[in-house]
Amino acid sequence: MLTFERISTAGGDRIAVAIDNLIIAGWAGRDAAAIEHHIEELAALGIPRPSTTPVYYRVAAANLTQAERFVVLGPDSSGEVEPFVVSLADGLWVGVGSDHTDRKAEAVGIALSKQLCGKPVGTQLWRYEEVEAHWDRLVLRAYATIDGVRTLYQESAVASLQTPRDLIRKHTGADTLPVGTAMYCGTPGAIGGIRPATRFEMELEDPVLGRTLRHGYDIEVLPVVS
Repeated sequence: MLTFERISTAGGDRIAVAIDNLIIAGWAGRDAAAIEHHIEELAALGIPRPSTTPVYYRVAAANLTQAERFVVLGPDSSGEVEPFVVSLADGLWVGVGSDHTDRKAEAVGIALSKQLCGKPVGTQLWRYEEVEAHWDRLVLRAYATIDGVRTLYQESAVASLQTPRDLIRKHTGADTLPVGTAMYCGTPGAIGGIRPATRFEMELEDPVLGRTLRHGYDIEVLPVVS
């Protein structure tokens, strides 16, 4: 069970949400060159090319977490900022999350790597209908603390990605997700390449309505003992 503050132009509330299904849309860019760039980023880490794009991965919904401290096994994981949508009884809502992934495991199997790490999500949501008309003007941004230095790690308008509505239609054939289902909606490439960090911070900015969703988490690495 996750707790969200829902922010709407008509008012807000707090709600406890049971998410039963989690889907991660991979290689969800609109631009073929941007998709190829991200594929090459991952190929440099030994991760195989996808057979088609986008690809939809099912992940245990229990992996979703709003914790501010995140524990991983070994030094080979990293975050990726993504918008996510969740279907509730009163419609679609959008938030910001991180598809934190074990890159060493990803070289063995992408579906396996998606399941191995928790999936951080922020604590606030916007009503999707309020941003859908100006969706392309929203901006994704992430900062990673690497070797003690807070660095701009990702930054892109969401126009580089397929819209949540398009991703949903391609996956379900419908305009929305079943109630209780969440979907991660893709990520832009990393500035300077994919690399691990000790802290990951993410933002989804709406310059039209003048608001920003934010979430961050510290990363603790457990040693791998053979």
